[in-house]
Amino acid sequence: MFRGVNSELESPALHLPPEKMADLVAFWEVALSDGVHKIEFEHGTTSGKRVVYVDGKEVIRKDWMFKLVGKETFAVGATNTKATINIDAISGFAYEYTLEINGKSLKKYMENRSKTTNTWILNLDGIDARIVLEKDTMDVWCNGKKVETAVSFSSLEITFLLY
Repeated sequence: MFRGVNSELESPALHLPPEKMADLVAFWEVALSDGVHKIEFEHGTTSGKRVVYVDGKEVIRKDWMFKLVGKETFAVGATNTKATINIDAISGFAYEYTLEINGKSLKKYMENRSKTTNTWILNLDGIDARIVLEKDTMDVWCNGKKVETAVSFSSLEITFLLY
């Protein structure tokens, strides 16, 4: 949950050019199987303008909206995971911005995800590889791509190749 008015953020490394950051009010990093995605949200509290960026790419733009509160829903990542930014007034012209992933608060989603996945960062020949095992489906992801696996239940092993 982020609270702020206009650009009151504490982020040293956002993907937006300085002229776009005037209305930037919230940002999140969301770890999915295909990688860690950066979500940035602009909200013009006088015009109602709403802009959502995922990994630096604009996915929603509404330049003029009469209603300053509400929701913006969009897809994130290779599996088009549903994300929703909720915009609520907390007092005067102060707003609260919360992110939901698949209908759950970001905190609840990440807690559940830590139970259903294992993630490793390996350095293979000087190259970092992010590997994610989805325990419920036994899918394996490497650097954002789902990889073919061979499961052997007799030895409780999952085999896959990294290229």
